[in-house]
Amino acid sequence: MPQRELKPVLILGGSGQAGSDTAALLRRWHPDLPLTLAGRDLPRAQKVADELGTATATTIDLRRADLGLPPGRHHSAVVAALRDSHLNGLHYAQHHGLPYLSISSGLVEIAPEVILGARQASASPVLVASHWCAGAVVLATLQLAREFDRVDTLRIRVVLDESDTGGPAGAADLERWATATSAGLVRRDGVFTWVNGPEAEAEVPGADGVALPGRAIAILDVPSLALATGAANVRFDMAIGESPAGRRGEGASLEARIDLEGSGPAGAPLRTSRYLVHPAGQRPLTAVGIALGVERLLALRGAAVPPGLHTPEALVDPAYAVERLLETGAAFADVPRSGIEQSGPEQSGPGPARC
Repeated sequence: MPQRELKPVLILGGSGQAGSDTAALLRRWHPDLPLTLAGRDLPRAQKVADELGTATATTIDLRRADLGLPPGRHHSAVVAALRDSHLNGLHYAQHHGLPYLSISSGLVEIAPEVILGARQASASPVLVASHWCAGAVVLATLQLAREFDRVDTLRIRVVLDESDTGGPAGAADLERWATATSAGLVRRDGVFTWVNGPEAEAEVPGADGVALPGRAIAILDVPSLALATGAANVRFDMAIGESPAGRRGEGASLEARIDLEGSGPAGAPLRTSRYLVHPAGQRPLTAVGIALGVERLLALRGAAVPPGLHTPEALVDPAYAVERLLETGAAFADVPRSGIEQSGPEQSGPGPARC
């Protein structure tokens, strides 16, 4: 569909960190794509819209089924870049037959969104993207996994700088998820299992060799990666503290260590350990994850997405996702040999890449 025929993409929370970063990225990728930035603070949303161009601003009321929008407004998609607390963003999208994307439900509170999406599955495509960085890390991991014929074990360990929790909305998400459960979800010997106490604890090493205390968390990345790769053992650990770049006085960075173990195409044992890093922290990766989802939902890349429930790895090509991540300044880096923990042959892949 030509972009000039598209109605504006309605971004709920469009003046917040995730929303405004996504809007800026979509403007760069698709200059003619109209955007509507919705928030409670109209002057703030208007300022972001004016800076973008080809964008408008509006206020919303998440307590209302019509979101408090004036009648006669038309949109091409609804993006919830904040918690859709009453699910009225999803109701609105389904009522108007629009694609919908959300990032703030989390594994521990996803049931209402999934049930509503399933109850009206024929109404519109619903992209559940409450993964780490809206699915960006899942997609990067799946690209690394393409070297494998079989993946047996997959582990991700993320260092999140304590100053990079994503603004008030992101901090509220983390607090809410921590209140819901302190247990982590892992896949162990093919069984999804809750872990708590000492077995949930982990050391999360940064690329500079400094390890922070972390723990397994309940996150959608675990089932997405387990079911996409078939790996019997999957774990996602997170530590919040000072990132390596922060220790060097360079500001908050994001580091995600990705370890895979299995066999290669010839059946020989294979493992790889890589860091996905971004010197600007988690914000650019989250924006890429959301923008990739919007592209697919609007068929700006790829075929039209059918109604029903979807996840990022089901819609987005991992190789293309990695291209977009590198464009924003992300990089893959080798794990120092002293920091490689598993035994056996090691496949580190190509050297660090950065655009």
